[in-house]
Amino acid sequence: VLEVIVLLWLIGVKIVLVHGGGPEISELMDKLGKKSEFINGLRVTDEETVDIVQMVLAGKVNKTLVNMLEMKGGKAIGLSGMDGRLIEAQVKDEKLGYVGEITKIHIKPVTDLLEKGYIPVVSTLGCDKKGNIYNINGDTAASYIAGALGAERLIMMTDIAGILSDKDDPSTIIPEISIIDAEKLYEEGIVSGGMIPKVECCVEAIQRGVGNAIIMDGRVPHSILMELLTNEGAGTMVTGVKNEHAE
Repeated sequence: VLEVIVLLWLIGVKIVLVHGGGPEISELMDKLGKKSEFINGLRVTDEETVDIVQMVLAGKVNKTLVNMLEMKGGKAIGLSGMDGRLIEAQVKDEKLGYVGEITKIHIKPVTDLLEKGYIPVVSTLGCDKKGNIYNINGDTAASYIAGALGAERLIMMTDIAGILSDKDDPSTIIPEISIIDAEKLYEEGIVSGGMIPKVECCVEAIQRGVGNAIIMDGRVPHSILMELLTNEGAGTMVTGVKNEHAE
């Protein structure tokens, strides 16, 4: 994936890489003897946990990605949602502790780096005016940042092929769907579990002005190039409202 990002950057595509680090956070918590707790897929984040999240996201994962992009020939700079107050947040739910709900995006740090020819690599931490630090869901942060940029495309890298009409059959992938039809899939139970927040983030990104959003399996070699350069694409593209008058 990183090689493709550098390739696209080299031909002039402006790319922002937004990342989380759930498995790495859980791994460090296990090493420190601290139990991971989740409510509806969101990590319960007390004061000790938010310190761990900060170490992993802004430290290890962010700087590893920056280093790897540089090694592959790119120019990357890492920043967290706290830098330049990029991501302002507030408590999402008292039961979750320091899990943040985004209240505002200050996009200038990202646009400044893009204008200077860098690949911004953003770790999903947020802050409030009192100096509290929040753990922000990676998909949500990517959706907000893409919207603030007015991005042409949001690509959500995951471990499944895309939206499936039968979740147990990878061959039933839906190649393209409008935001209206995507929302209908919730009611029909076709989109369920961990796929719900990903689809919601795609829909919300488009409502914020993003051209289209794609959910794809990041483990498939060259999946981004397949999506951009072939008619078949890769994954599921979520688009704006269907134009009923289009020929």
